[in-house]
Amino acid sequence: MEEEENYIDEEVTSSEEEEEKDISFYRADYTHYVGVKYENGLRVYYFGVTDLPIEKGMLVVVQTTKGYEVTKVETEMFDISTYERKIPLKPVIRIATQSDIKSYETNLKDAQTALKICETEIKNLGLDMRLIDSEYTLDRSKLSFSYVSDERVDFRELLKVLASHFHTRIELRQVGPRDKARNVGGLGICGLPLCCSTFLNEFDGISINRAKNQMLTINIPKLSGQCNKLICCLKYEDDTYTELKKAFPDLGKIVYRDDEEFTVSSINVISNMVELRNEENIISVPLSEYDQLVANKRKREKGAAK
Repeated sequence: MEEEENYIDEEVTSSEEEEEKDISFYRADYTHYVGVKYENGLRVYYFGVTDLPIEKGMLVVVQTTKGYEVTKVETEMFDISTYERKIPLKPVIRIATQSDIKSYETNLKDAQTALKICETEIKNLGLDMRLIDSEYTLDRSKLSFSYVSDERVDFRELLKVLASHFHTRIELRQVGPRDKARNVGGLGICGLPLCCSTFLNEFDGISINRAKNQMLTINIPKLSGQCNKLICCLKYEDDTYTELKKAFPDLGKIVYRDDEEFTVSSINVISNMVELRNEENIISVPLSEYDQLVANKRKREKGAAK
């Protein structure tokens, strides 16, 4: 069993975006950078390039935190001087050779077989784990499984079984519900591909206060995405709502119109309207009219004071 133990990795937990401490493979001599996509991926990732004639559509070998992987070039090469992101670039190692492509295609098929074997072993051991996918590195030095679980799982016995079966390093990666949605993909309520699968690089905490700030009806199912968390797009317009609401009155403010007293009952920053209510009437007026009513009230109060 000592030989098997050498294949076993510690558990890797990825609730959001994994931080990598070993940056030994980052380089500073890039001349260009290029965007690539992984198999069945929707997001574009950027890698540094040094003196390689790379063109859009090519398959290239890149170095990642997982190891060497084959990806497809999705953009033209950009001059490194235009790179403004804070994330350090990992390198493009080479243009994929026929040997790389053959190994890559074989690994894709073998990873699916490995997924079925792992699912069987999980069932045999009675573990509360739901597998999402599996992946070999290009050189097959590591086989990674991603899974979702509500609780922390003791999978030491599973690791031993998998190591003895595949004879490579095994990594079991627990991911959160947002990571699962990003990996699986899908369409959002807007009808477009999920933001987390296309361009989001990190997940911000989304509070229900953002929905309240945007005066949305607090209906959790409708405000939740495929991950069953509050939809990330709640943050996109939040700052705009906060800024626009500064021009509107607070709810409960008193104003007079045609000698009737009204209370501000709601506002609509999209239509620029203010709803006024009293015991007998409910009316909606433009914000400009409300501001004029307030100005008239101040004039009357100032005249009365004199």
